[in-house]
Amino acid sequence: METKKRILLVDDEQINLEFFEVMLTKLGFGVEKAENGYDALDLVKRWKPDLIILDNIMPKLSGWEVTRILKTSEEYREFADVPIIMFSAMDDVKDKVEGLELGADDYITKPFNFSEVLARIRAVLRTRELIHQIERREARIRISEEIARMVLEYTDALREPLATFASDASATAPGCGDELLEKTRSQAEKALAGLDELNRSVASLRGEAENLRETETELHAIKKKIRGDATQ
Repeated sequence: METKKRILLVDDEQINLEFFEVMLTKLGFGVEKAENGYDALDLVKRWKPDLIILDNIMPKLSGWEVTRILKTSEEYREFADVPIIMFSAMDDVKDKVEGLELGADDYITKPFNFSEVLARIRAVLRTRELIHQIERREARIRISEEIARMVLEYTDALREPLATFASDASATAPGCGDELLEKTRSQAEKALAGLDELNRSVASLRGEAENLRETETELHAIKKKIRGDATQ
């Protein structure tokens, strides 16, 4: 079952908070409200929202300041990728650019149409999920490469003593009638053959991982494009 998406509303105008809370709750979102930037920062830590809808013009701490803290402060490092939609009564291009450059994912000018806001909310949440899918794929590539490296190191460490033992057993066994030694030699050679087969399989998997690694540049480009598209 899909977890309910959590949206933090931050606005010093109570009527806006109540309107969005009613509308978004009816649509199945989890909603928390904050009337100023300080309360918003506290809720980010305690509630861990999936999206922040943030008014720009607020007393004490502006939306710009809240955005800057979330995106650059070490204290809020784990929340730096939480998307932000910024609201403002100002329609100046300079203000929009400043908000986006601070790290906001979208900028909507008041008065707003709720249908448009909802479409932007869903678009930003989809963008975030796509980015997370790409990041999970990158993590799987790194894990695959590390496992392949460890297995190859382990087989290399086993190969020399097994080869030495098999060679010594071959030199000793003929004519001595020692069936146990002959059986041990045979098992050592089988183990060596098994290591060769394992090495070939791991090398093949490692090659696939390296091919996937070559696509990381493309993945980063995709993430950059997705983030860019979200701000258009």
